[in-house]
Amino acid sequence: MTLLLRPAIDLLHGEAVRLHQGSYDAVTVYDADPVARAVAFRTCTDRLHVVDLEGAKAGSPVQRELVRAIIEAFAGDVQVGGGVRESKAFDAYLALGATRIVLGSAAVKSRALVESLAKANPGVVVVALDAKDGFVAIDGWTTLSEIRATEFAQELATLPLGAVLYTDISRDGTSVGPNVGATVAMQALVPFPIIASGGIGSLDHLRALSDAGLREAVIGRALYDKRFTLDEALAAVSSAPSA
Repeated sequence: MTLLLRPAIDLLHGEAVRLHQGSYDAVTVYDADPVARAVAFRTCTDRLHVVDLEGAKAGSPVQRELVRAIIEAFAGDVQVGGGVRESKAFDAYLALGATRIVLGSAAVKSRALVESLAKANPGVVVVALDAKDGFVAIDGWTTLSEIRATEFAQELATLPLGAVLYTDISRDGTSVGPNVGATVAMQALVPFPIIASGGIGSLDHLRALSDAGLREAVIGRALYDKRFTLDEALAAVSSAPSA
């Protein structure tokens, strides 16, 4: 099975940025025109991952109009997250044309909401499972909960989710390599895809995920730092041996 890749556009103050290990005090601005960046990605892929970082911190979407412009310009499969903690925000992103919608803190704080949205929209809800030292982080990664990531994944296993987006925060934005072992262990607990995120910095990292049998990955900083191109990434996973 080919590892599916989604390039990431993280939005802050109207620009495409990357955080280092989830810190809003360690921001690198990469592109003042996120819409143009989306259009450029579209020449290589029909999948995209967009995060409203301000929304994630505020608890409700902040950059809805910019997200709308990105979805319209990209005209493909756009997965959107950031501050989706109530059905109103979820429905608003659906109305904009998002194909998958990511819930983070809401999945921890309001399980009933996640269950109702997932059952009403099978395959659309993606739960962001952001972990540090094995525990789930919430509120835009600013708060560490007492919930173990593996236990949380097991609790989600019976829901008709589109995927779980698993990020090892300690590796996010570092390019040191994804936590392949933890991601594989997480995949063994659930029937839907675990999307690998955080630390991908080389084509070998992508090959390692593919060789491990993982099904999806999000790539961000490595593309912006030009460690490899999206075309090179897609070629690397398409040529990787099947697990």
